[in-house]
Amino acid sequence: MTLDLPRTIAGPLDLAEARARFAPLFERIAEGAVGRERDRELPRRALRDLQEARFGALTVPTTHGGLGLGLADAVELLSDLAEADSNVAHALRGHLAFVEDQTTSVPSSARDEWLHRIADGTLIGNAWSERGSAEVGTTATRLVEDDDGTLRVHGTKYYTTGTLYADWTDVTVGRDGLPDTAVAVCVDQPGVTVLDDWDGFGQRHTGTGTVVFDGAVVQPEHVFAGIERAPHQTPFFQLVLNAVLTGIARAVVRDATTRVTGRSRVYSHGNADHTRDDAQIQAIVGELSATAFTAEALLRRSAEAVERVALAARDGARPDGLDELVARAGADVYRAQTVLSDAVPAAAAHLFDALGASGVSVDAALDRHWRNARTVASHNPQIFKRRIVGEWVLNGTPPPTAWAIGVVPGAS
Repeated sequence: MTLDLPRTIAGPLDLAEARARFAPLFERIAEGAVGRERDRELPRRALRDLQEARFGALTVPTTHGGLGLGLADAVELLSDLAEADSNVAHALRGHLAFVEDQTTSVPSSARDEWLHRIADGTLIGNAWSERGSAEVGTTATRLVEDDDGTLRVHGTKYYTTGTLYADWTDVTVGRDGLPDTAVAVCVDQPGVTVLDDWDGFGQRHTGTGTVVFDGAVVQPEHVFAGIERAPHQTPFFQLVLNAVLTGIARAVVRDATTRVTGRSRVYSHGNADHTRDDAQIQAIVGELSATAFTAEALLRRSAEAVERVALAARDGARPDGLDELVARAGADVYRAQTVLSDAVPAAAAHLFDALGASGVSVDAALDRHWRNARTVASHNPQIFKRRIVGEWVLNGTPPPTAWAIGVVPGAS
């Protein structure tokens, strides 16, 4: 498929221009979403088309060949993509976070290379999490050096969102005698096996399964200084989930509207001759619309808080007051997530009250909205974020800047 999209940009995009640029592609992605869900078809073509259109270069500066869109606007555009297909938007989570890492790092030839590579359409996956019995806060995946100096990665990662579709993946590793760090690994090489074995009941096409590294080669310039890089790294990862939830909320309203307005049959015990005129149905759709409206507002406000950090930390700057900006960004993102993690799955379930039994048809695949929203809400469980926000409000304790999972030594 040929995309009628410009390959060069004279200057930074604004949100209206970006929406006009990508709307035709989002429409095509949306057209295939139900079929992909029903047939368990991976959205490889959708991700390829997005690469060709340079969606992954949204926030890459124009000086490096990117589109120059601001972070808050880019996150809002990501929610548009999530409305079309939440799996596709979610699959880009690690890629977009990697871009933030690069734009807030100290300028260097290695950074320039990454930004130019991404501007040309390279897609980055994520491979940070592991299953198993590793101690919390550590990683069992190792970076080792051969006798000839070659660096290699050995280990197995899970929850590797986006790596199934990616050219490179961002991998956390342990090193003997040195602090844990992250490395960029080219996926297309011997020693890297990517499996489509994500078994979640939602977000089934995000490529969130297993990656096995068996001596995969890493270039020295692709070893990063540490795991915590961009100051807003953790809030940004969670902000992407908020964008996905917002897109799902809008998709619920879209599907409710389409099915209610297209319905000719009514119940004998209903309240109107046309379903769209039934006061009870109108109330349900109004509630769904209110949820989507709330999600959009919360997403924008929390995205602007994260963007303030990104702008302050651009090109490696670390000004006074940055820690306070990071804490507020984290709190704002988690406050939004606390609301959305409950409200969006509830709206996706409430959708069926407006449709009747025909709404549960497998062919319609409307259950995907609840399954997807519930799955997104389960990432880095939001019950802990409620406490983190409360602790910040009551005691001024900054939200943590990194999340980790594992076993506690000595715990039974």
